[in-house]
Amino acid sequence: MTISAHPLVDRARRLAADLLAPEAERVDQEGVPASHIAAVKRSGLLGAVAPVTHGGAGAPPSVLRETAEILAGACCSTWFVQTQHHTPVQTLTQSELPVRERLLGPLARGELLSGVAYAHLRAYPRVPVRVHRRGAGWRFDGTVPWYTGWGLNDVLLLAGVTDTGEVLFAFAEACDQRGLRASPPMRLAALTASHTVSLELDGLWLPEEAVALRTPYERWAPGDRARTLGTNPAVFGVARSALSLLDEETAGPLRVRLADVRRRAYALADQAEPGERTGERLAVRADAYEVLRTATTAAVVAGGGRAMALTSRAQRLAREALFLLVQGQTAESRAAHLRTLAGTPPEPGGIRNT
Repeated sequence: MTISAHPLVDRARRLAADLLAPEAERVDQEGVPASHIAAVKRSGLLGAVAPVTHGGAGAPPSVLRETAEILAGACCSTWFVQTQHHTPVQTLTQSELPVRERLLGPLARGELLSGVAYAHLRAYPRVPVRVHRRGAGWRFDGTVPWYTGWGLNDVLLLAGVTDTGEVLFAFAEACDQRGLRASPPMRLAALTASHTVSLELDGLWLPEEAVALRTPYERWAPGDRARTLGTNPAVFGVARSALSLLDEETAGPLRVRLADVRRRAYALADQAEPGERTGERLAVRADAYEVLRTATTAAVVAGGGRAMALTSRAQRLAREALFLLVQGQTAESRAAHLRTLAGTPPEPGGIRNT
């Protein structure tokens, strides 16, 4: 079976065509509705890479990439809310702790939607969220700067750093509770619809059986770093949607460029071990951003004055492109992208292929 013929890819296409794309401009202004999340839950897409033994599809990463492109190209806000879910599923799949059997099935079957609160770990050795042992569980204190899907998610996977330098991931209910308070929804230049807030943690206590991962930061960080080096499939989805707004004379050459960078990005994802060929991954990522910027800018130009309306599809896609420039960004990827924009080569001793 080819990837394009996979049942989940077909479901993603139908969801995008029947619901997400027709509603995208309204959602962009009003917020992702619970009905969109219910449709995603019913689709089976939340269990794409979850094990079959727990109700998932056990699909290869290529299927997850393809469905991400489709959803992001139709409604980037809905894609962004649901994409958070796959990290908790993958974390539980690899976990040997009791929480795996309690939550992996409901998450894989789409009975529950999970968000994530762990990007702040990349600020280490600064520790925005601290974790201390308290009795038969753990106390969380600090601030989660960004949390997406508040009011839509059922559970959240929360991370912090212990006194001994371990990262600890544990599940909590995604609601205001003792020790956990959400800010009002953030007003953002793009993806305000994604229900993004910050979380204040003041003595949130979670039991030991909520823990999904506990490992030294030095062991966790390389894997996280490797995941941020690749090109986000959403880039290709949003770029393809922008190209659909152009005439063929303009869109044709850009489609060739997009197909080339997509091929290179996915070849690296499939053929190189995580953490290898770092410089090449970052270069391809920068190339993908350039095609995205060009495609969405062309869509705005083609739309003329109408593209300045908040209800314009071209304008929405251009703002979503700006968001994707910084989503999942690390100091390393930021430095590489800025060097590309400035037209300067990598610094000696800097980013290298490995």
